[in-house]
Amino acid sequence: MGKLVKKWCEISLIVRILIALVFGVALGILFPSMTWFSSFGTVFVGAMKAIAPLLVFTVVCASVAQANGNIGKRFRTVLLLYAINTLCAAFIAVMGSLLFPVKIKLAAAVSESVGKNSPGSLAEVFLHLLSNVVQNPIVSMSSGNYLGILFWAVVLGISIKKVAGQNTVHVFSDISKAVSLIVKGIIQLAPFGIFGLVYKAVNESGVEVFRDYGKLLLLLIGCMLVSVFIVNPIIVSIFLKRNSYPLVLKCLKESGIPAFFTRSSAANIPVNMNLCQKLGLDKDFYSVSIPLGSTINVSGATVTITVMALAVCHTLGIKVDFSTSLMLSLLSAISAPGAPGVTGGSLLLIPMACSLFGVGNEAAMQAVGVGFIIGIVQDSFETALNSSGDALFTATAEYVERRKRVKKSDF
Repeated sequence: MGKLVKKWCEISLIVRILIALVFGVALGILFPSMTWFSSFGTVFVGAMKAIAPLLVFTVVCASVAQANGNIGKRFRTVLLLYAINTLCAAFIAVMGSLLFPVKIKLAAAVSESVGKNSPGSLAEVFLHLLSNVVQNPIVSMSSGNYLGILFWAVVLGISIKKVAGQNTVHVFSDISKAVSLIVKGIIQLAPFGIFGLVYKAVNESGVEVFRDYGKLLLLLIGCMLVSVFIVNPIIVSIFLKRNSYPLVLKCLKESGIPAFFTRSSAANIPVNMNLCQKLGLDKDFYSVSIPLGSTINVSGATVTITVMALAVCHTLGIKVDFSTSLMLSLLSAISAPGAPGVTGGSLLLIPMACSLFGVGNEAAMQAVGVGFIIGIVQDSFETALNSSGDALFTATAEYVERRKRVKKSDF
């Protein structure tokens, strides 16, 4: 049995995932009644979501306690990259919506609970962000609030560094390594989890979602693909001054594919950290940058909010001028990081974006309902874009700093 497991692990993870994809699609079509297959996906995503908060807390705390204080410039660079990426995604969504206007059916009712969870203004979004930062650390861990986890992990790490001895620091470092080892074991089970997720998607959704909302999906996916394959490589190439596609494709292959099927940036944090380790990045840096990116690098959410809001305007016959569209892109980019941390959280910001054009809450919430219908496809692409970008821009910031150090050493 041990030899079999060893041989299984020696096969490339991507190859194993591709095999799982084929089996998931085939069995979803041929044996739709075997719904228990989907439990593999439920267990895998549940395990990743459960371990991710503990991983982030322990790794960040240990990294801050051991940090040498020379990573400030990299954080400024990665924050700048996250901001540029999000703004560009919003602009792409605006241009796509103006060039290819899409109308949607506004008839389905949306439950009151969804409406109550939707922020009414930008001020509410910022209050939501601030309250998340200072949330009880235990509650943050249990709810997957990564802003709160990051804040308390950094505070505790700084405190340990100031008052504790090296032995204490080593204890936290060992705990971090132990949690990372658990994560690596869970990642090896990714093919089984993705098999279950693919089976469930094929079994439940079929092709109906494409038939009814095909144009809207094509617009959303098209904007996200432009961001992934054109805009992101351009941004990275400008910063690195070299061809960025090898790095972009590696991040898509090893981070984007798992994120597409798990549909959870939180569940993909361990995957991204594992990728950063493979890329030889500084653990003190990526252990903070990756979970931070999962919260604030939300270009996919920005695309969704912008496209859906403009689709409502086109449906209602509201004329949208270019200057107002630019305001929408800025509003979407600023508000997207404050999306509620629930499935389809970005959709709940659509009413706020619609309010910019005077669209009532009833019509806007119907658009949210449409978003939930197409969510199984839209959310997969959105998460893949967001999560692969976290790894991509973390690596970019690290490589920029390395290049500067090499240049200095030449003089």
